[in-house]
Formats: sequence, C-alpha cells, structure tokens
Amino acid sequence: MIRVLLADDQQLLRSGFRLILSMEDDITVVGEASDGADAIAKARELRPDVVLMDVQMPGTDGIEATRTVVAEGHAKVIILTTFDRDDYLFDALAAGASGFLLKNADPDSLAEAVRAAADGHALLAPEVTMRVIGRVTNAPAAPAPKPPKELDLLTAREREVLLLIGEGLSNNEIARRLFLTEATVKTHVSACLAKLQLRDRVQTVVFIHRHGLLPAGPPNG
Repeated sequence: MIRVLLADDQQLLRSGFRLILSMEDDITVVGEASDGADAIAKARELRPDVVLMDVQMPGTDGIEATRTVVAEGHAKVIILTTFDRDDYLFDALAAGASGFLLKNADPDSLAEAVRAAADGHALLAPEVTMRVIGRVTNAPAAPAPKPPKELDLLTAREREVLLLIGEGLSNNEIARRLFLTEATVKTHVSACLAKLQLRDRVQTVVFIHRHGLLPAGPPNG
C-alpha cells in the first residue's frame, strides 16, 4: 500500500485529491497538511511514501518544505503546479522534487504519478518536461565540449532509453518505440539513474539537455 500525504492550503483541493486516491486499491491517504511547516511535521510523524505538495502556501512554502522533507529522507515529493510562476517550478526542482503534476490533471494521471514516484520513477507532466527542457537549453552556459565520461558506463540499449527520456517519453511510450516490455524499460531506466548517479527522471532530463545529448530540434519532432 502506497502511503500519501496531501499538502495544500485549499481544503477543497485536498478533499478532491483524497477522494480520487481513495478509489485506488493500492493507495491510501495517511494525512493532510495545510502549509509547509505542517507538511514537514506530518512527514516526520507519518513517514509517507509520497507527498503531494502545493507550492504557494502561507508561512513555510512548498519549496522550503520539499527541501526539508527530501533532505531528511522522509518521502518522495511531487509538486502540484499551475505554472503561475516559472521560478517556483525550478526552485522546487533544485529543492529535490521528484516530479511535477498539473493541478488539473485527470484522476488516472494523479494515481499514476503517485505510483511512479513511490517506485522511484517520477512521472513528469509533458508540459512540465517541456518547461524544464526549455529552461536548460536556453541557459547561457556553454555546452559541454564532449559527452560526459559517465556515458561510457551505459550499454547501447541504455543510451537509447536515456535519449528517449530526454525527449519527454514515458516508460510506456519508450516501450512501444523500442518494442520492449514496460518492465524491461523500467530496468533500463533504473540502470541509467544508478550509473549516472541521478536521483530521478527530472535530473535525467536536465542532465541530457545540459550536455547537449539530443540532436537539435524540438523533442519528439
């Protein structure tokens, strides 16, 4: 059973998320928090597997709460975002968030994101992936002069999977593209993360685009 903590200052949203997740046989909501400080305290007390974290909350905001929860190793954190502020998105990424989800995501996407985060394979909303890619590729830093040496640790198949992650594809989409099972893709993704010492899918996307590993052109294009 995947244990989830809901952190949002709007009770109506928390109630909605609780209702959606209560319909899943393998997910249970173990607590709710109305601000960042409360989220930190509840994470310490309840030790959930996943925290669904709003960003804009009174007092301690979701970014600071994420930083503390991740640093203390209490849970994976999925940021709930509406894209009101791009800086919130990237500050949360730097704070250690494992994934990002739009607040208007459909119920299946919410449940899938929770399962993915609990399994160590954070799910990014496609729109969020494009934001991350756009920010990294438009950064003023010079591109790496040559591929990072860590790539030598990957097999040919793992490199294929890595680049498809960089295009924003889900495990299911990668499986279809490479004619593999989704379980096999998950194994390759895990190997990539371990060999490259990356925390999750978010860091993987940043790594790929920071080092210019994809050919020029829009993702999936």
